[in-house]
Amino acid sequence: MALTHIAMDQYGQTIPLSSHFPRKELLEHQGMKHASKMYVDLKTGGSHHIGWVIGDRWFRVWKTTPINSGVTRP
Repeated sequence: MALTHIAMDQYGQTIPLSSHFPRKELLEHQGMKHASKMYVDLKTGGSHHIGWVIGDRWFRVWKTTPINSGVTRP
């Protein structure tokens, strides 16, 4: 499978994720069964979901986009 997400914990360690279900894959990687959503406050008010807290680790998750997505060759 292709790389779909990248998770980084509070110590800067990264975990490449290849499924379309990053929460499930992170839980399996950590050997845990529960994850809490992690949010960041926005300057304009409100908040935005950025990852999960699993056990004693905080994971921020980014979705990857292939550099050639949507580009077709002539």
